[in-house]
Amino acid sequence: MITTHVFIAVSLDGFIARQDGDIRWLLQRDDPGEDHGYDDFIIDKEVIVMGRGSYEKVMTFDTWPYDLPVLVLSKQLAGTPVPDALKDKVQFIDSAPGETIARLAEQNIQRVYLDGGQVVQSFLREGLITDMVITTVPVLIGSGKPLFGTLSRDIDLTLLSSRSFPSGLVQSTYHVNTNKPASTAS
Repeated sequence: MITTHVFIAVSLDGFIARQDGDIRWLLQRDDPGEDHGYDDFIIDKEVIVMGRGSYEKVMTFDTWPYDLPVLVLSKQLAGTPVPDALKDKVQFIDSAPGETIARLAEQNIQRVYLDGGQVVQSFLREGLITDMVITTVPVLIGSGKPLFGTLSRDIDLTLLSSRSFPSGLVQSTYHVNTNKPASTAS
């Protein structure tokens, strides 16, 4: 059975980036001396599924940061060539969350890292997220790209752990309760 896992940072007011995709507010608070658990998180994942926005942001980095295969969910990029340097690392596909999970199941993939606001929102709406590690950065940026969007129903979460860091970051891990009846959002 495939499980899907989120590891993401968010401003205190709920944004993962400014509207133009800028994440300097996050990067300037990154303390290399603090272990936020990413290495432990990623060690048992087999593939990363991200959206076009996340992919385009990662492409601005000096080096490609992932060793795992990456599926980029994008209607715009599907059917376009992958850059030569990423030929064996990245694949562009246009598929819905359920189709993506079915495709990965056919490949015997069991643990998937989901990254990016739109991807998290779409998988969450379809009840396809197992757990989320959300690191809250103590900054208000006022507007931007939200981690969570509108929902047609409540999604019940169970807090598994929470810890704070000297830098002021707070990291909470939640299990997404997909087997409980969802309340209708008002």
